[in-house]
Amino acid sequence: MKYYNGKKIWITGASSGIGKEMAIQLSSMGAELILSSRNQNALEAVKAICTGAEKIMIIPIDLEDHDGLEKIFQQHREKLSTLDILINNGGISQRSFIEETSFSVYKKLIDVNYLGTLKLTQLLLPFFRKKNSGHILVTSSVAGKFGVPIRAGYSASKFALHGFFEALRAELNNTNIHITMICPGWINTEISKNALKGDGSLQGAMDQGQLEGMPVDIMVTKVLKAAAKKKQEVIVGGLKEAHLGVWLSRMFPTLFRKVIANARVT
Repeated sequence: MKYYNGKKIWITGASSGIGKEMAIQLSSMGAELILSSRNQNALEAVKAICTGAEKIMIIPIDLEDHDGLEKIFQQHREKLSTLDILINNGGISQRSFIEETSFSVYKKLIDVNYLGTLKLTQLLLPFFRKKNSGHILVTSSVAGKFGVPIRAGYSASKFALHGFFEALRAELNNTNIHITMICPGWINTEISKNALKGDGSLQGAMDQGQLEGMPVDIMVTKVLKAAAKKKQEVIVGGLKEAHLGVWLSRMFPTLFRKVIANARVT
């Protein structure tokens, strides 16, 4: 896609799953990439399989460390201030009933998924405004469109993203700065394997829905095509949990509440 050729793009959560696949595809399109996550070794492995690996920059970050994000930004200010696209993809999921989940898990989900994303966006926004150009992609979830059992904290953090970026989009009206919200359903990545249980430990196993989900390369191709067209939102995944689920929740909310209460969520 010509839209990404020559663009300077920062991808968070780039060490695995959706972020890794974005790095692979965008590098093949001629984008100049900055890859971030907590795991530097995994980032180096991703870099090694990308096109033009020698031009890719790695900046390890921890989205939970908000003060640290500002320090890192200032350290790399010259490079980051010239970005064309920010892909806010980093985040964690959750698998636990509300009454079995510690408050610290809820706090971590908000700190990582919402406040970490907010912080990076806030740091870059003045530079996008100054040049009146930029594009922000945000990986949310269909769980950010409706509440999903055993994912209450995760859903809440994704709902927060929608509220924030819808408000930001309104504030950026009449500018050349675009926002694309990405709402995946079941995608074949290891997000469920790394999901937090109620005590904060990792689930350590893949959900069946994830195993049967849309291949990540197909998902990323669809997302990048939609973003290149400046789509404000892209819902991607299986017909049932993604497209039908979002439509039913919007059009027939009472019926949907009954359906989601009895749906398979693992």
